[in-house]
Amino acid sequence: MTQVSGSQANSNRLEAEASTPQIKAIRIVGGFLDGAEIDLSAGLNCIIGGRGTGKTTVLELVRFVFAGTSALDSDGASTRVESLLDHNLGGGRVEATVATRDGIEFVVTRSIGEEPIVLDADRKPTEISLRRGGILHVDVYSQNEIESIADCSSSQLALLDNFETEEIEKVGEEIRSVEHALDTNAGTIGPLQSQIASLADEVAALPSVEEKLKGYADPGGKDVDGIDRAHTLKALRDREKRAVSGIAEFLSEYAAALGEVRGQIKGGARQAFADGVRGGPNAEAINAVRKIVGDCGTEVDAALASCVDLVKTARKAVLSAGKDLFLAHDQQELEFQAIMDKHQKARSQAVERSRIERFRNELLAKQRTRDEKIRRLEEVLSERKRLLERLSDLRNTRFATRRGIAERITGAMSDNLRVTVTEAGDRRHYRKLLEDALRNNHIKQRIVADKLTIAFWPAQLAEIIRVGDLNRLVNEAELRNEQAQRVIEALRGSEALLKLESVDLPDLPRIELKVGDEFRESQRLSKGQKCTTILPILLMESERPLLIDQPEDNIDNGYIVECVVRSIARIKAMRQMIFVTHNPNIPVLGDAERVFVLAADERKARVARQGTVDECRDEIVNLLEGGDEAFQRRHERYGGKS
Repeated sequence: MTQVSGSQANSNRLEAEASTPQIKAIRIVGGFLDGAEIDLSAGLNCIIGGRGTGKTTVLELVRFVFAGTSALDSDGASTRVESLLDHNLGGGRVEATVATRDGIEFVVTRSIGEEPIVLDADRKPTEISLRRGGILHVDVYSQNEIESIADCSSSQLALLDNFETEEIEKVGEEIRSVEHALDTNAGTIGPLQSQIASLADEVAALPSVEEKLKGYADPGGKDVDGIDRAHTLKALRDREKRAVSGIAEFLSEYAAALGEVRGQIKGGARQAFADGVRGGPNAEAINAVRKIVGDCGTEVDAALASCVDLVKTARKAVLSAGKDLFLAHDQQELEFQAIMDKHQKARSQAVERSRIERFRNELLAKQRTRDEKIRRLEEVLSERKRLLERLSDLRNTRFATRRGIAERITGAMSDNLRVTVTEAGDRRHYRKLLEDALRNNHIKQRIVADKLTIAFWPAQLAEIIRVGDLNRLVNEAELRNEQAQRVIEALRGSEALLKLESVDLPDLPRIELKVGDEFRESQRLSKGQKCTTILPILLMESERPLLIDQPEDNIDNGYIVECVVRSIARIKAMRQMIFVTHNPNIPVLGDAERVFVLAADERKARVARQGTVDECRDEIVNLLEGGDEAFQRRHERYGGKS
């Protein structure tokens, strides 16, 4: 290991303090640690103390103030953390002073039940949101989380994503946007398909109606062409009347709809400000907001009133023009009757023929509506295809980033540890979607869903269901004919069919440790092996402050010195570390810049001492070495051995 002189190390630390994002101080107001102020170094910080002195609480309070989440993927773990915070903070708050890579300082403050507030150096609120990336990312790993990462693929994925947070979050936000658009798109397809199918059933009668009308085409006599033309014009008049009446009704409904929107902005404002907020200490700001919304509502209402007047004027003009049209229709109807009066056979058929003509016109109108909905469905499906292609591209981009991270980690490790990622390798969401869709269909949904997820990609299965390819379900998924038929019946036309096209198949990471001559997945390792597999990844170079509660858990002192201490020496000049520890090798051999000693009575904890390793020597010896006597005996027993 390369040795670094004390002056060079100090120079590196000063340079790190100017260029590395860091937590400069933690201040706790209220609760078990009320009044605690912890001034942190840019390098290695160690928190030590006896049991029940609040060491783990400090780490969880840091996670809390930065709106972080736990790697422990369970409701029970979340509940325990929430209980710990509530019990130890109560109605108090946590403040963290931070510095960005540019050296700009902010203060982040948070109370239970509230979002973090970011203040500038003058303690004035800013618009910065930690939920959207904010000013600083921190990596916090409490007890058992390292083992949890080894056991849980989603936690491993989150660990990889930490190495390219901004890129992953950016792509993830785009993915969520496209997925939302696909959900909206899917909500349009079903109703359109139902409407088209219903209209198609009605329009199916059109050929027989057309055929029936042909039977009236030859009433006999030399005026057959004139009679047919008269009936054609009569049918046209019916369509014209429907068109004018229909548009007049549409304009009336449209004006009513616009009228219903009027006043909604003002109504929303009245509701929003109805609970007494107008008379508080911020009345001036609240009233300014009310005025903005009120003025907007006034302008919108005036514009809507103008629009309603325009629509009503247009409807009135349509009805006026319609009167002239209908008068012309009446005159043309008299001429039609005169023609019919000359031909007895045609006259006897006129009423029935007119009825069928009107029915035909109704069907033609429905046919046009159907064709318009088919056109609209084609547009929606085309947009869906574009969205699915975009979703696939984004997921591929995210996978490529994760694959690069995995390769980087593997390259930084010794030959006994490797990390890989399989694209879309986690099919649990896919399987769950199928299980839910097949439930209550007299089928063993878990067994069938498992076979389908193994045999087909989601989009493949969706297409098989659409075309009703029974053979592929039987031959490739090894379903029985009866099972395959029920799968098609359950999924065809269902909402699940559209969800299959966009269902998320998360990338599947694999972290492996070489044990003997073989690599074993982290889930198959012992507790100690799991920690020795995950810990080196956590200790890689990064600009994110790293907080770990008892990194020595489940691993021996030899590994602590060989891996943890050496990793600390390698990265401390470029990455802030805050460790809760009971192991003396970490602060002493790791040359901690700052040690914090916590002590507590039954009601309250405090920072009893903080300083360098030398300044906290007695506490390190007593708390971590077992006292001077134990330390001396070990020295006497082992000190003479080379």
